[in-house]
Amino acid sequence: MKKTLLLTLSLLFTFVSFSQRKKKRVSDRKQNIIETVNEISEPTDETRTLKRKVAIARFSNETSYAKGLFYDKNNDPMGKQAVDILSTKLASSGKFILLERQDYQLIKDELNIAENDAFQKIGADYLIIGSITEFGRKNVGESKVFSRSKTQIVEAGISIRLIDVSTGQIIYSEESKGQAETSNKTTLGLGKRTDYDSSLSDKAISAAISQLVENIINNCLNRPWKSYFLSYDQDGIIISGGKSQGIKLGDLFDVFTKGRKVKNPQTGMFIELPGKRVGQITIDYSGGESSENEFSIVSFTEGNIDKNSLSKYFIKQLNKWKKYYFLQ
Repeated sequence: MKKTLLLTLSLLFTFVSFSQRKKKRVSDRKQNIIETVNEISEPTDETRTLKRKVAIARFSNETSYAKGLFYDKNNDPMGKQAVDILSTKLASSGKFILLERQDYQLIKDELNIAENDAFQKIGADYLIIGSITEFGRKNVGESKVFSRSKTQIVEAGISIRLIDVSTGQIIYSEESKGQAETSNKTTLGLGKRTDYDSSLSDKAISAAISQLVENIINNCLNRPWKSYFLSYDQDGIIISGGKSQGIKLGDLFDVFTKGRKVKNPQTGMFIELPGKRVGQITIDYSGGESSENEFSIVSFTEGNIDKNSLSKYFIKQLNKWKKYYFLQ
C-alpha cells in the first residue's frame, strides 16, 4: 500500500514539474515573440522616413464621354473622381502630406517661373498632373432558348506625370488601363436582373490608378527629402517643414549649394549639376499650425551660409539618420 502511495505521489510530482517547465517555456517563447515584434514595428532613426508634400491637380478629361452642350471643364465629375481616388490611395500609405490644387492652368503657369517661386506658390515637393485618356462603357449579352445573360463593362485609361517642383522636371510618366464589370443571368425569366451600375466608373478608374500608385510612391521616396531656408536674421535661422512631416528635435540635415544648370543641346532641357556640401544643421524647435505653414528653427553644427543669398542653398536629409546628441 505504501509503495503504491509513494509511486502515485512521485508521478504527481513529476507531472506538476513538467507542466511548470512547459508553461515557462511557452511564456519565454511568447516574451521572445513580443520583443521581436516590438523591434520590428518600432522604427529607428535610421529607418524613419520624412513625409513628402505632394500636390494633386485636378485630372483633365481628354475623352468625349459626358461632354454635352453644357459641359464645364472646371467641374468635370470624372476628373474629381480620379483625384479623390488617387488622394485616398496615397494617403493610406502614410508617407505623404497631400495638397489639392484645383486650377490646372495656373499650376502650368507657376512651373514656368523661377524654381524658388514655383516651390513657394505651389507649396509642395512634387506635383501630380493626370488625365483620363480613355473611357468607355459597353453591354455584352447572350440569349439562349431558356436563359439570358448580360454583362456591363467599363474601361478607363489614366495618364500620370510626376513633376519635381524645385526643378520643373518630369521624373515619372506612365499610362495604365483599368476595367470593371458586373453580370447577371436569368433562366425562364427567373434570376437576378442588373440595371445601370454607375459605380463601375469609379471601379474602373480605381483599377487603373492602383497600377500606378506604387511607382509614384517609390519615385518620391527614392529622392532625398529637401527643405529650404526661409529667413536668417537676429531672430534665428528658419527653414520650411515641421512635425507633420516627421521632423524631430535634434535631427541633423546637410546643407548644399544649388548646382549650376547646363543645357543639353540634344534635348534642349536644362540639367542641374550636383551641389556642394557647405554645412550641417540641427533642429532646435518646430512650430506652425498646419502642414502648409509649419517651420523649424535650426542652428549650424558645422559650416555656415551667406544669409543674404538664401535662395542659393537647399537642405537635404542625411543618408543615415543621426541625432545631434549622439555626437556629443
